[in-house]
Amino acid sequence: MHRKQSSKNSKQPLQVHHSNQTDLSAWRKGGKTEKSLQKHQSYNSQVNESKRDSFEQALSYFEKVQDPVSLRKNEVLQKHLATVESTALEKGLPPEAFDVLLNVALSGKFADAVNTRLLKCLIPASVIPESSLVSSVSWLCVSKCSGSIQLLFLRWLIAMFDFIDHKDQLHALYGFFFSFLQDEKMCPYVCHLLYLLTRKESVKPFRIRKLLDLQAKMGMQPHLQALLSLYKHFCPELISITLPGKMKTYFKNSEGPWKAAMSTIRRRNQEKSPVSQPLLLGTTQHQSRKRKWNTQLILPASSASTSHLAEVKDKNSDLYSISESFPVEQLQTFSQLLQNIHHLELPSQMGSVLTHPLLLHYMNCIKDESIYLRLHYWMGQTLQEECTWCVVDSSQYEEEFKDFLEIVHKTECFLQEGFSSCEEFLYRSLPFWDGFCCRSQILRLMTWIPLSSFSEMKSHLYGPLAQLFFTSSLYFKCSVLESLKELLQNWLNWHVIQLDSESDSQGYSLNTTLSGLVNTVAELIHFVGWISTLGLRLEGSATFLLYFILDFYETVCDIYLRYNLPLLIMPPAGVFYPALLSMDSVSLNQLCYIMYRYRTNLVAAKENEQIKKKILQFKFSSQTYQEYNQYLTAMVGCLWTSNAFQKDVHPQGLRLDEEVLKKTRVKDFKNSFNVVYHPALMGYALLFLQQAWPDDNTFNFSLIKGRKWNWYLEYLYAQGLKGLKLFIESSINRVSPASQIKERNM
Repeated sequence: MHRKQSSKNSKQPLQVHHSNQTDLSAWRKGGKTEKSLQKHQSYNSQVNESKRDSFEQALSYFEKVQDPVSLRKNEVLQKHLATVESTALEKGLPPEAFDVLLNVALSGKFADAVNTRLLKCLIPASVIPESSLVSSVSWLCVSKCSGSIQLLFLRWLIAMFDFIDHKDQLHALYGFFFSFLQDEKMCPYVCHLLYLLTRKESVKPFRIRKLLDLQAKMGMQPHLQALLSLYKHFCPELISITLPGKMKTYFKNSEGPWKAAMSTIRRRNQEKSPVSQPLLLGTTQHQSRKRKWNTQLILPASSASTSHLAEVKDKNSDLYSISESFPVEQLQTFSQLLQNIHHLELPSQMGSVLTHPLLLHYMNCIKDESIYLRLHYWMGQTLQEECTWCVVDSSQYEEEFKDFLEIVHKTECFLQEGFSSCEEFLYRSLPFWDGFCCRSQILRLMTWIPLSSFSEMKSHLYGPLAQLFFTSSLYFKCSVLESLKELLQNWLNWHVIQLDSESDSQGYSLNTTLSGLVNTVAELIHFVGWISTLGLRLEGSATFLLYFILDFYETVCDIYLRYNLPLLIMPPAGVFYPALLSMDSVSLNQLCYIMYRYRTNLVAAKENEQIKKKILQFKFSSQTYQEYNQYLTAMVGCLWTSNAFQKDVHPQGLRLDEEVLKKTRVKDFKNSFNVVYHPALMGYALLFLQQAWPDDNTFNFSLIKGRKWNWYLEYLYAQGLKGLKLFIESSINRVSPASQIKERNM
């Protein structure tokens, strides 16, 4: 039989050669180990050959059986059924087996117990021929199998959808599947299958009327809403009703009976081939990946051979440019994408586009809402069902889940936008997250959360994140702050892009969108300020944590000028004063640069208010200017005038009575935080003294005054403290510019 020959050719065992290995014991025994190894390989070959023969005998039995047979009284049937099950669970079934087994399971020759076992063991090793499915669907027309078997077949068809080599003939059966919507039990699974098969040409007015009638009869069912939503995206002019905008779990999971078996085969394949296979798009058959996201990240290989496709292309060179639908598995070059961009048909399971840059380019170019609807549905289902800390018995797949989250994050970076399904996943799973599992992946997904109202983010994101922040390590706190900074930058970049795309006539600065954006960004900044203040207290003002906090405020201080957003928020006192009194020069230099940028933005805002620019009509609160002036007074008092303890008027500032300061018995306490005596700069002062007075070992800091003070400042600037230089030159009035130039020349 042709099937038998092809089966043997496709099941040849992998031969392992050990000619390059050296075995000392084998050398001593005169090659006995090599002989035993050959015997072991020969034995394994015989065992595999025996299993192949048994499986082929089982297929032959099921193909030839005619009369109904009882399972209990027939040992031959029990034997062959067990053989098929063991083969399917061990390595998966070859393509030629599906035609036989599907016909047997749906023809009613056996009892439902046998048919159920057959359907549950239909696990593909590579692909499922479409012709086998078409012939099996024909059995549904003659009602030879029971309703439970029909339902199980539909569930199997949905679970194995991405293993089908072609789907053109299945699309031709769209109307046949649509007729099964009448069955209340089968309706959810039929809607799921139709959701996967639907194209724009599938949407007809009579089908829309039928769905609306079913919805009126059954109520607002999620599976009907899903199909109607997809129809509305394809033909919005045909559906006038309002559908829920939020993504929901539209369909039940259909993988249950086959999930464990597919996972077992996946693990065995990985053990045999420890080198991971890349996710590629092509016509060749890839190693079977049975995890849900892996099967849907790989486009099903075409059953047509490469040589055949080449022959067809030679016969008609314009085939791909004029055909109504371009086969997506053949998309290999950017020029192909440009030539076929208007009739490129994406796969039914949109998850397969995540690893292919050309298809992602297509998503960026073609703003088709149905594409995002399909992708968000699939991604939401996958994240919900496979979350490592939300689903029982999924911890063993943590590494694969990490890889999947990495792919999703890379896709978001490529598209420069976040997925709403990822946002919902974060909101739903963060309350149960331990802050350790998939940490870097979860924090990266946080950076692409789309803009939403603060009330929603406060309850779903900020609350759970704050609990983890306060109870986790220093490094986790820094990672969270880094993610929130990237989230803020993504929001601001989105705002800049929106400004560029909006025309001046639309008056973007006056609409409610900008007001909502300002409020949302402001709440994020206030949230970061709150957790930063408490985090510094918990970690004893750790320099490492302070660096990430100030890095966040380097973005905040330039929002007005760099991102054209009318918003300026000063850091809280719990962040400003630890940075001002820090013993690390990097933190002090960062703070000086931040204060310099705040001054630049505030001056620009004041000027725009005075000339009443139309582009920015938001007025900054006087409290912002007042708080900045208080901070500026404290910094100048510390670093320059040496009177911080008297001049600082901030409620949480450094103002102390002189009697209290005298009780500390610190000499020259007024000079404790100027540029010479400041703990963060004292090391530079020591090095300056060594260079200026190499013979003086007393290290008398009082020598740095007058002309030496100016030299010392130039020395600090030369050490890379550019932030300190910008702050002093912009905020402190020294001698006239002519005198400064003369001093430098001297």
